[in-house]
Amino acid sequence: MIDSGARDLPRLRRADSHAPRPAGQTAGPFEVAADERKRPTMRDALMTGLLVIYPAFATVAAIVAALFLAGAGGA
Repeated sequence: MIDSGARDLPRLRRADSHAPRPAGQTAGPFEVAADERKRPTMRDALMTGLLVIYPAFATVAAIVAALFLAGAGGA
């Protein structure tokens, strides 16, 4: 009765052995799939806009707003 639950537990492995992985595992959200397309798509353009263009525009807008407020208070 006491030993009945011990058989259900997974066996221990040595630290230097590799865990088996499924061969046909699909790529996750942060991994590149092997059969990926080669040309840029609209999704790539939108990601570029969100990651590069928008922060640059926001930085320029913040600088212009700061200069405007500094000029309005000094005159």
